[in-house]
Amino acid sequence: DLSTELHFETLQQGFYQKMKEWVGQRIFFLGKICFRIQITICLSNCIFKQNILFSVSPFVQARAAEIKAMLKAVKQKSSNTLVFQSLPRHMRRRAMSHNIKRLPRRLRELARIEAEKPEHQKKALSKSKCRKARRRHINLVVEFNRRQRKNIWLETHIWHAKRFHMVKKWGYCLGDKPTMKSYRACYRAMTQHCLLQDLSYYCCLELIGKEETLVTALARMCNVDTGPTFAAVSCLSGKRQGSLVLYQTDRYPQDALGPVTFLWKPRHGSGETSENRQLWIWTHPAFKQGILAELKSVFQCSEPVETCKPELVVTFSQEEDKMNIPEHVGHKRKRKDKAGETVVPVKKIIGDGTRDPNQPYCWSSQTTGITVSDLTMEILRYRLIGPLSHCVLTEALKVAFVHTVSKSVISVDFSFTFNILCLTSSDIPSGTVLGLTVGDPRVDLPKKRSKAMPNPAKYQEDKVKQLILEGISEECAQSFLWDSNIRNSVTHHKMSEQDLNHLRSKLLVPGSHLDLGLQEPKIPILLVQQPGKLLGDDRLGWGSGWDIYLPKGWGMAFWLPFIYQGARVGGLQEALKHSLYKGIPHVPHDYPDCPAGSQVAKELEENLLEKFKRRPPAKRANYIKHGTLAPFLCPWDKLTQDWETRYKVPKKSTQISALDREDCVSEEHVLGGPSSTTSMVDAPTSKADTCCQIMEMENEEKAIDPFLNILLFSLTRKILYPLNRTRKLLRQISFWCHPTSGKRRYRQHHASKMNEKKLAEDTLMSINQHYPRALVWVSLSLLRKGNPELHTMICIPEKDDLLQLNNDQHFCGPQEPKHKDQFKNKLWKRKGRTKKAKDGKVIEKGALKQEDLILGLWPHPLPDVVSHCSRVLLGFVTQGNFSLASGCGEALGFVSLTGLLQMLIDQPADKKGLVLLRNPASLQYRFARLSVEV
Repeated sequence: DLSTELHFETLQQGFYQKMKEWVGQRIFFLGKICFRIQITICLSNCIFKQNILFSVSPFVQARAAEIKAMLKAVKQKSSNTLVFQSLPRHMRRRAMSHNIKRLPRRLRELARIEAEKPEHQKKALSKSKCRKARRRHINLVVEFNRRQRKNIWLETHIWHAKRFHMVKKWGYCLGDKPTMKSYRACYRAMTQHCLLQDLSYYCCLELIGKEETLVTALARMCNVDTGPTFAAVSCLSGKRQGSLVLYQTDRYPQDALGPVTFLWKPRHGSGETSENRQLWIWTHPAFKQGILAELKSVFQCSEPVETCKPELVVTFSQEEDKMNIPEHVGHKRKRKDKAGETVVPVKKIIGDGTRDPNQPYCWSSQTTGITVSDLTMEILRYRLIGPLSHCVLTEALKVAFVHTVSKSVISVDFSFTFNILCLTSSDIPSGTVLGLTVGDPRVDLPKKRSKAMPNPAKYQEDKVKQLILEGISEECAQSFLWDSNIRNSVTHHKMSEQDLNHLRSKLLVPGSHLDLGLQEPKIPILLVQQPGKLLGDDRLGWGSGWDIYLPKGWGMAFWLPFIYQGARVGGLQEALKHSLYKGIPHVPHDYPDCPAGSQVAKELEENLLEKFKRRPPAKRANYIKHGTLAPFLCPWDKLTQDWETRYKVPKKSTQISALDREDCVSEEHVLGGPSSTTSMVDAPTSKADTCCQIMEMENEEKAIDPFLNILLFSLTRKILYPLNRTRKLLRQISFWCHPTSGKRRYRQHHASKMNEKKLAEDTLMSINQHYPRALVWVSLSLLRKGNPELHTMICIPEKDDLLQLNNDQHFCGPQEPKHKDQFKNKLWKRKGRTKKAKDGKVIEKGALKQEDLILGLWPHPLPDVVSHCSRVLLGFVTQGNFSLASGCGEALGFVSLTGLLQMLIDQPADKKGLVLLRNPASLQYRFARLSVEV
């Protein structure tokens, strides 16, 4: 019917017009298409089925409700995008984000509502918003003080932060490694020139009191078997620096606290023991709290004498409160206190990273008369490593002559001290102490950086020869640095950079030498010689240098002149490589018998485990299949316990044989720690009394069942007298580790002259009866290619391995068979059960008790670590890498004493000391040479 069609078209056009007003262009076309489809379907039904009547009005009403619901859904946002982001890309403009009128009219209302939300409001800018105000010096100091409340900055922090990767450790912000490629350059600096390190984070504890009282009390915290103690003659005079390991009171050889270095103030009078003496004990911040608590306990110091009173530092909130005060136009705004005086913020918060600023730092005792003070961050400490470190010192430091007014003022002939510094650092006796008073090194700062080289024409050969023959006198060890009043005076009266530059600008000839005259500051310093490699046969003297002690506030004043003289700066990683090349334990990682050492190992395990979990299972090693039980931690207790179980030893020790009675003292020196020949002051008891004490200590050890007896053969605490020590059994063990054929036959000839004993079953039985759970510090060198890593396993080779190596000199080593991961199916079952638990099904509690399972890691408790793999486990590597000095892989670590002696008995004479190394994520064993360096 024609009227019906016209009515239908009218309705259709009206609907299209309303729909066009409601929605945009896209919705309009969509609705039009949908409507035509519906009409087409309905008309087709009317054509093919004549009996069905079609009414347009109800149909349009039904479709209108559906379109209304569709429009409501379109208007609601289903994502977090902004309104202008809903437009097609070709219609977007940058101005739409901040100007609503740039949007189409249909979207402006939505954009206005969206802009009113609080999350899209602009943040209120601070009043000092300009960068020039933020970078003003006063504001920077306040900001820097705020940022170092948790982790204290060293005085060279800003210099390091621009050039180093910084890490937060032990309460400090320290430079880890340079940002530039400098691995080989730092090694060349240590080998050929000079490497500079900032050790100001080391803690200094000062003891003041009667010499006899100090020596008697400190003797309870150490033992003569570990080397020279606080009562050593050379150290007690103040001419040498000593080093040892402290233990809890009367607990040796158990409960070690950590390694320390100590320095006595030289005497002024006749040397009576009743006079007051000063003693500085330097230790790592990881060991400081335990050592300080033990010192206060042994000296009965419970009364705090002085407490830190940090000066008030003006904050930005106080600055904002003062901005409302009207000021004169044209004058700079400055901070003022309530009295109206200008406030200058403090440059450094009092305290250090190991204690709270409000805690006391000085304690005294009424009974003993001893005062214990914490001088951490009060004395700065730099270390120069390398054969030309003395050249850097002589070029950067200039003497400041001090007039002798009274007996308390020290006057030292600097020409004699200069001749000392002209010697190579390795030629000077270990631990030599030199006291100097120098001028401001900023005055003689060179214009360009250059390398300081030795100049033999500057020193006299006669005085140098006299110095080598007679040694260094006590006068050279005197220094004003021991006086706290002089230290504070030097710090407070330091000339600022601004004043120094102002004086330079007044010079008639720009760039000429600036003579300060009477205004020149006199800075007391101490130079302490640090010995190099003294153990073994290779690279003797490598890594020697000097430590320089400064008063606080003069850090950068000395730091930059050293760098301008060619010193390269290293961080924590360079210190680790330095200890690896010297063959000494690194502090604090290589002290597992100390609480701080075990704590560091746990933190390292957590970091490595977290890094391991971050990687997907397909992109990380499966340590179970590699046969590695502990890839992130060395289980020393489990290792020693398994070797003790493997080698059955009776609990009660038998009588000491004639051989053991003869070498009782030497044996205790070796098996309890590094030994050395001590003076009459250090060893007042006889050998018989010492043997009795050793037997009593052994019985106490077996009753208490100690955790570890660490044997550290190359500790820094025994390098003071490397040529005058009698360590008979130590030499025997070192001799047993070397083959007796080939190029090393001279060792057999030398051993026969020294009446060295052969390793036999009775000797092994005697040693294991007394020390069933001991560890030995060893050095390892790979025979072929290979790069040992952290926690590398040290294993005993089988007879077939040695036979194959003898037949094929290019044989690298055997391979470990692949292990089966028996926990993989349990993990898959756990995943399936957790999915069922999420669906609501009830599961037994014991079924989901495997949360500690991690794919690729062996869960606790660990099985027998010694015989878990095809090769018997002997120990672990704590330091390892490719050595640039020897051109092969080198490593340091601990091995079980019982396992080492058993291996040496079973090995043939020409294969003594050969072991196998296997990295945690590898199946390949590689041959290495084990040695105990003496």
